[in-house]
Formats: sequence, structure tokens, C-alpha cells
Amino acid sequence: MSLRLSTVILPYLRWHEGGRTAWTRAEDLGFHTAYTYDHLSWRTFRDGPWFGAIPTLTAAATVTERLRLGTLVTSPNFRHPVTLAKELISLDDVSRGRVTLGIGAGGTGFDATALGQEPWTPRERADRLAEFVPLLDRLLTEDSVSYEGDFYSAHEARNIPGCVQRPRLPFAVAATGPRGLKLAAQYGQAWVTTGDPKLYESGTPEESLRALRGQADKLADACAELGRDVDELDKILLTGFTPDRGRPLESLDAFVDFAGRHQELGFTELVVHWPIPESDFAADMKVFERIAMEATAQLG
Repeated sequence: MSLRLSTVILPYLRWHEGGRTAWTRAEDLGFHTAYTYDHLSWRTFRDGPWFGAIPTLTAAATVTERLRLGTLVTSPNFRHPVTLAKELISLDDVSRGRVTLGIGAGGTGFDATALGQEPWTPRERADRLAEFVPLLDRLLTEDSVSYEGDFYSAHEARNIPGCVQRPRLPFAVAATGPRGLKLAAQYGQAWVTTGDPKLYESGTPEESLRALRGQADKLADACAELGRDVDELDKILLTGFTPDRGRPLESLDAFVDFAGRHQELGFTELVVHWPIPESDFAADMKVFERIAMEATAQLG
């Protein structure tokens, strides 16, 4: 399968002061999908402008025609399946079926305490995700859903007419642990990883490749246990969090080399961050655009 190239556009720009331009330019450059982070605030951007993911994606849907759109990723940290399902069905309708939901367990960042709760432990996050994903699947595929769980409930929640995409919009499940990988195998149309976070500061690119290969093997095992062909799932790498950091965006040749090594591992989609000056995602825009337009042709 040929490698697809996508981008993630952080929602830090006012829509009429550069935000809109990034999304329309992403379509012009030929990216497969443009994602955005679904956070209330994030890391070094916490004290600056930051806008909501669903409204941003809805606006992007109205100014693009071919570009797929998605979250990378949403989580139970501040979302409820009932309200999220309604927003996703609406977004899928506005975009005429161009939405992918990236979904994961969330972390311990600012989102984890923004609603006043104590941060959940890794086990608690996994417990919630294990209930969140199946309920969201039902809400997006059934006209009426009632459910009582340990963490979430729904009472005759109506979601008519459902998604434009049938039976529902695709899930891209972010996971590296056994429970998350099982969810990806059971409910996902794609799997998302950022690599092994333990290698980010002091690991090597070779160690990162071995770790990613191990993650992919565990996904294959999870699929096999469910009787599913792992090749049915797209494998998405959100770049920028491996030991390579921003080096692949320094030149077209550097990116093609990076992409080729990950394509050999079975990845079907790489996601690069839209350049943001004076940030961890700073990059030369001219080089970035050349990569967008030329890299996939060189990979075959």
C-alpha cells in the first residue's frame, strides 16, 4: 500500500487571522487528512490562544472539499460519549463524510484536571476508554441507545440520521498497551502511535524503529486473538515525538529516508505538524510544502 501523508494543524490561530488559510492550503498541498489536537490547552501553548477542535473542524469542513478531517486525538478527559456522538454526526454531515475520529485514553496534562477532578491513574484512564469506545460505537450506529455503565450512561439517546459514512465514521485508536490495542483491534479502522515516549529524550532512531515494530507486532497479536486481519487497519504515526524530532522536516531527502524506514514497518500514514514558528514544531515552510507535494511520489 502506498504511504499517505497527512498533517496536524494546532488550533492556536484565530480563524480569520491565519487559521482558515492553513486548512485551505493543506488541501491545496494534497495532504490526505488534516487533523487537530482535541485539548482544552496544551503544553507550551497553555497561556496563549487555543480554540476548540470540533468548531475548528466544522469551519474547516466549510472551506475544503476533498481533505479528510479529524481529531488526533480526543479522549474521555473532558468528553462524554453522548454529547460527542451528536457533535461528530453533525460534523460528518457538514463535511459530507470526511471525518475520522482519533481517540485515545488521554494523559495527565491540563485536560486531566480542567473539570476539577483529580488526575486519573493509567488504569482508570484505560477503564474509562474501555467503556467510552464501545458506547460511542453504538451511539454512532444506532438510532436510540440506552446504557448504564460504571462511568457513562445514556438514556434513550437519539442520533438520527446517523453518520454520512456507514455504518459510522472511522475510529483511529491511539494505543500502545494491551487493553488499548484490543480496542483498536475490535473497533478501529486505524491504529495511531507516537512511538515510545521513553525514547524521546535519549533514545536513538534505531531504538525507536525497534519499539515501533514491537508495538505493531502486539497490534497484530490483538487482531489475531479476535480473528481479524491486522492488514484491515491503517497504521498511523504522528511524527515529532520520536528521537528524530524535527529532523525529518529539514529537507526532502531527510523526510523520504525517515518515511521509507517507517513504511517498511507497515505504516500506511505519516502525520507531520504544520510549522509553528518559535515552537517545538518550527520548520521551514518552503521545505515543508515541498515535502507535502513531492515526498509520497518518491516512496512509491
